[in-house]
Amino acid sequence: MTKLSKFDAIIIGAGQAGVPLSEALAKAGWSVALIEEKHVGGTCVNEGCTPTKTMIASARVAHLGARAADYGVKTGNITVDLEKIRARKTRVVESFRLGSQQRLEQTPNLSLIFGQAQFIAPKTLEVRTDTDLQHLEAEHIFINAGARPAQPDIPGLKASLPLNSTSIMELESVPEHLLILGGGYIALEFGQMYARFGSRVTILERSERFLEREDEDIAKSMFDVMTDSGVSIRLGCEVKTVVRVEDQITLELQTDNESEKLTGSHLLVASGRTPNSDSLDLTAAGIQTDARGFIAVNSQLQSNVPGVYALGDIKGGPAFTHVSYDDFRIVRDRLLHGSSRSTKDRLALYTVFTDPQLGRVGLSEREAKALGLELRVYTLPMSSVARAIETDETRGLIKAVVDAKTDLILGAAVVGIEGGEIISVFQMAMIGHLTASTLRETMFSHPTLSEALNNLFASEPTT
Repeated sequence: MTKLSKFDAIIIGAGQAGVPLSEALAKAGWSVALIEEKHVGGTCVNEGCTPTKTMIASARVAHLGARAADYGVKTGNITVDLEKIRARKTRVVESFRLGSQQRLEQTPNLSLIFGQAQFIAPKTLEVRTDTDLQHLEAEHIFINAGARPAQPDIPGLKASLPLNSTSIMELESVPEHLLILGGGYIALEFGQMYARFGSRVTILERSERFLEREDEDIAKSMFDVMTDSGVSIRLGCEVKTVVRVEDQITLELQTDNESEKLTGSHLLVASGRTPNSDSLDLTAAGIQTDARGFIAVNSQLQSNVPGVYALGDIKGGPAFTHVSYDDFRIVRDRLLHGSSRSTKDRLALYTVFTDPQLGRVGLSEREAKALGLELRVYTLPMSSVARAIETDETRGLIKAVVDAKTDLILGAAVVGIEGGEIISVFQMAMIGHLTASTLRETMFSHPTLSEALNNLFASEPTT
C-alpha cells in the first residue's frame, strides 16, 4: 500500500510563483511539499527569460561590433561563436537554478520532491518519482505547473521536426535561413537575435496586421525596428503544409488567394503556448478549465475547488514572470496577512526585449478610446531625446495616453533604448497617481532617458 503523507500545503511546480510561495509558507510554520517535474525555476530561469536575455545580450554585442565605425571605433571582422554563447547561457541558467534549489533544500518545513504529480482526489496527489510512488494530501494546493510551446495542426509540421523556443537555443551553428511561424514577441526576440548572429530570417504572420494588440504607430515603429535589423516580415500568410527534405524545409503559403512556396534551413514555431494541465488529471479533483485547458480562477486565484489555487501561466492571461510573481504575492498576502488584494488591482505591464525594446503599461490609445474616455495623447520621437542622440540610439518613440479630465496617465508605450526601464517610470507615476503636469515639471537627472518625460508632456497633445 502506498504511503500517504500529509502537509499543510502542496505546491505543484517550482516556477516563479511556486518557489517564493513555498518559502513564505514554510517560514510561516506551514509544512510544505513542493513538487517539481524537471528543474527548479520554471520556464523563466530554464527556458525563457534568463537564457534568452543572456543570448540577446550576445547578439547586441555582435550588433554594436558591426556598427563600431559609427562611433569612430575601428574593429576587425565580427564573427559569432555560438558554442561560447550557449556555454555562457548555460552557466548563467545553472547558477540561477542551482542557487534557488539549494536555498529550497535548506528551508525548514519544506520538502522538495522531484516527480510527476497528478490528482487522484480533490486534495490528494499521486507523485511518481524515479524511485517510488507517493500519495500526498493537503487542505491547500497551489498549481504552478506552467505552459509549453504550442504546435499548430499543420500537415507535415510535426514530421519536419521544427524548433521551438527551447530547442532553438541549443543549435550548434547559426541557421542559414530561419523561418519563424508566428509574429508575436517570442518571434521578434529570436528573429532579431539570429539575424544579428548572421542568419537570414523570415517571420510569417497569419494576421494582416503586425502586433495587432498594439496601437498602429507603436506597431509600425516595431516593424521598422525589425526590418532595419534585416528581418523579413510577411503578413497575411497562412502555412498550409510543411515538407522537410534532408536539410531543407519548404512551406506552402496561402496569401491573397495565391499559393507560393518558401524554403529555409530551419523552422521555428512561435505561435503560442499550451498549459501543462493535461498531465495533472484535473478531472479527478473536479477542477474546471477553459476550452484551451487553462485553469479557471477568480480574482484571488482560487479555482472552483475550495483550497485549490492556480498561479502563473497555467491559469491563462499574460504569460510573464512578473505576473507569476505577483500571483505569489496575492496568495501570500491573503493566506498569511489577511489581505483582500487581487488581480483587479494591478497594472498590465510588459517589455519585449528586442533592441530597442518595447515597453508598455496600462491602456493603449485604442483601448482607452473603446472605453469612451476623453483623452490627450502625447508622443515624442526618440530622435528628440538627448540621451538617445548622444548614444546614437534614436529609433522609436515614447507615447502616453492621459485622461483629459483628471490629467492622470492611463497608459504608455515606449519603443526605444531601455524602453522597459522608461516604462517603469510611467508605472510608478501611475501607481502614485501623479499627473502628466507633475511629470512635465519634475526635475530628472540630466542627461537620462527618463528626462524625456519633461519634453513629452510639454509637447502638443492630440485628442
